[in-house]
Amino acid sequence: MSRHNRFGSLAVACAMLLAAGGVAAQTVGVAASNPGSLYHSTGSALAKLMSEQAGVPATVQPFASATIYLPAVNAGEYQFGITNEDEARLAVTGAGHFAGRPGADLRAVSILYPLRLGFFVRKDSDIKDVSGLKGKRITYGFTSQKTIPPIIAATLEIAGLSESDIKPVMVPNVVGGANAFIAGKADAFIFALGAAKVAEANASAGGIRLLGFGDTAENLAVVRKHFPPAYIKQEAAHARNIGVTAPTNAIAYDVLLMSNAQTDEDTVYKVAKAMHGNKKAMAASFGVLNLFQPDRMNKPLGPIQWHPGAIRFYKETGAWRGE
Repeated sequence: MSRHNRFGSLAVACAMLLAAGGVAAQTVGVAASNPGSLYHSTGSALAKLMSEQAGVPATVQPFASATIYLPAVNAGEYQFGITNEDEARLAVTGAGHFAGRPGADLRAVSILYPLRLGFFVRKDSDIKDVSGLKGKRITYGFTSQKTIPPIIAATLEIAGLSESDIKPVMVPNVVGGANAFIAGKADAFIFALGAAKVAEANASAGGIRLLGFGDTAENLAVVRKHFPPAYIKQEAAHARNIGVTAPTNAIAYDVLLMSNAQTDEDTVYKVAKAMHGNKKAMAASFGVLNLFQPDRMNKPLGPIQWHPGAIRFYKETGAWRGE
C-alpha cells in the first residue's frame, strides 16, 4: 500500500470512529430502579419508545432507587429519570432526605400513571388485612429508598399499629424486601402492584395476596399526613393485578418522568409527543402503562417546574394544565 493510500485509509478509519462517537453521544440515559422494580420495567418501555418512535436512542440505567439517582439527573448525568410526585418535590426543594442539596435543575416531562402500593402476604396466610400485621415479620428500613418508610408508617397507623408492634426485617429497598419474602425471612413485603418482582414472589410462594384497609376520610387523612400527594385507590382482581383476589384498597400516588434543565428542548418535545401518541406501544412493552392517560400528562406540581420542551408540546395540543 502506498504512503498516500495508508494516510487515506487512516483518515477514513478516524472519520468512522468520530461518526460512531457522535452516535453514541446522542444516546440518552433513563435512570430507574433495579431490575424487577416497577420503575425499571417502566424505564425499559420508555427507552424502547424513545428509540423507536421519538428518534431518541435511549438506554436504561439501573440504580437502587430514585433517592440515589435523582441528584444525577439534576446534574445532567442522565437526561431522564422516573420518580414519584412527592420524592420529586423533596428533591427539587432540598427537603427531607435531600436536605442541603436542592435539585433546582430538575424538570417534569409527564405524569406516567398512578403507582399503587401495598403489603403482600402468602395467599394462604392467616393475615386478612393490614391490622393482621401485628407481631409479624415485615420488610422495613429501606435505607436506600426513602420514599417507602412514610407509606409503611401510614399503613401501620391505619391499622392502629406502630414499629413496636411488628418484627422489622431490615432491607435496603423494595427489591431486597421481595427477596427476603421469597427466601422465607418475612411474612409480608411492600411493593408496587404490577411489578415483575411481584410476579416472581407470586410464583415462588404459590400465590400472594394484597392486604387492604377501609376507604374512609380518616384513613385518607392518615395517608396524606405521611405522604401528601397520595390517595386511596380500589384495585380490582384481574390478570395484571397479581395478588389482588377481590376488590382491595391500596395507597396510590402519581409517577413522573423527570428530566433536567440542560436536556435539549427538542429532545423532550419529541419524547412527550411520542408518549402522547403511542400508549398502545408502551402498554405492549409493560402492562402497567395501560394506566397512562394521554389526556392527563400534566398538572400543577407546586415547586416542580415543567421542562420547556414538554410545555411546548402540551400548549400546541391544547392540553397544557401545568400552571
